[in-house]
Amino acid sequence: MPRLAADAALSRAPHARGRARLTRLGATFALRLDNAAAMDIFAPDWDQIARFAIPLGLALLLGLLARHLLLAIARRVRGGKTLRALLVRAISIPAAFALPLVFLGMALRFVPLAPRGLAALQHAIWIGLIAALTWLAVRLVNAAQRWVLLKHPVDVEDNLAARRVQTQTRVLARVVMGGIVVVGAAAALMTFPAVRQVGATLLASAGLAGLVAGIAARPVFGNLIAGLQIALTQPIRLDDVVIVDGQWGRIEEITSSYVVVRIWDERRMIVPLSWFIENPFQNWTRRTACLLGEVFLWLDYRTPMEPLRAQLQRICESDARWDGRVCIAQITDTDKHTMQVRLLVSARNSGDAFDLRCAVRERMIDFLQREHPEALPRLRASVAQTERPERRWRLPTTADLPSSPRAEDETVTDTAERMG
Repeated sequence: MPRLAADAALSRAPHARGRARLTRLGATFALRLDNAAAMDIFAPDWDQIARFAIPLGLALLLGLLARHLLLAIARRVRGGKTLRALLVRAISIPAAFALPLVFLGMALRFVPLAPRGLAALQHAIWIGLIAALTWLAVRLVNAAQRWVLLKHPVDVEDNLAARRVQTQTRVLARVVMGGIVVVGAAAALMTFPAVRQVGATLLASAGLAGLVAGIAARPVFGNLIAGLQIALTQPIRLDDVVIVDGQWGRIEEITSSYVVVRIWDERRMIVPLSWFIENPFQNWTRRTACLLGEVFLWLDYRTPMEPLRAQLQRICESDARWDGRVCIAQITDTDKHTMQVRLLVSARNSGDAFDLRCAVRERMIDFLQREHPEALPRLRASVAQTERPERRWRLPTTADLPSSPRAEDETVTDTAERMG
């Protein structure tokens, strides 16, 4: 019996150890489950999520609603050319970009974020708002410029006042828009502490920095000042007829740094703004677009002037490009063979003046060929025949003889032989 009891005890020992091991594993797993529940791994904190989602969702919803409304207003007034329509179009698109940022910035105050993350988001929103405000200011200036240009079109007959207003408006608008962009970029950069430190350092050494910046930016500021001078004094305007470096052309575009001159053969000459301040040039439409055109003819001295003047008057009266002011024929110069006749005619603008000059030249030459061919230049040559004087021979005298010794006999003999 004792032996059987000992064998039974030995057989139960492994099972007891296994049960003890399972008990320990179960206790460990239960402890870990309790810790996981304590750490809320399997139970999300809906209050925390709501504190993030509700403010951000409301801000996003309001921003999208405002953006959709503003874009719909902009599409509705797209074709309008009134000042109100232009301003609404200019404001709506930047505002559609800025309002969601405003709502997002307001929502960040109610979101539980770490201070560092909150500061980074607010900094990004500030930069976006500065960019939107800069964009808005540029579009407002551009809208005002477009309204002024629409009120003063240049495609009219007498466009002197319109060209003056358009030139001032375009140049000043570009200068103002450039200043707005520079101020906006500076404001965005100054939100960074490192940039503010650089600015303070530059201000501390303002003398040297100003000298270096002035030398480096001299062309830029030179063109900027030249643009302001052109806008105020207006030596040139849009659509002015100018002679630049021997080339005839029209002012097609005036930018903040250069002028585009459209030459008669459709080429474009790019001239810096400062060139028009520092160099002389011809402006044919400075005060008025009316011009005098001149045609020169070189005619014979036998040309009758009265029929020539009458024909010029008929040519001018039959041409719609003549403005009725000047129609004159004058002899302005003479030389050994011809006389120079100048025909003066007037037109409303330079284009009409050029075409009228060509028409007068062609029709006047045709008139002279048909009616007065003797008036065309000719070279005269007169050939006259004169009698040839008779040549008389005589014997040489003593005075004709040479003075050298023993030359008399030879000279007399030679002369006698030639005469004989």
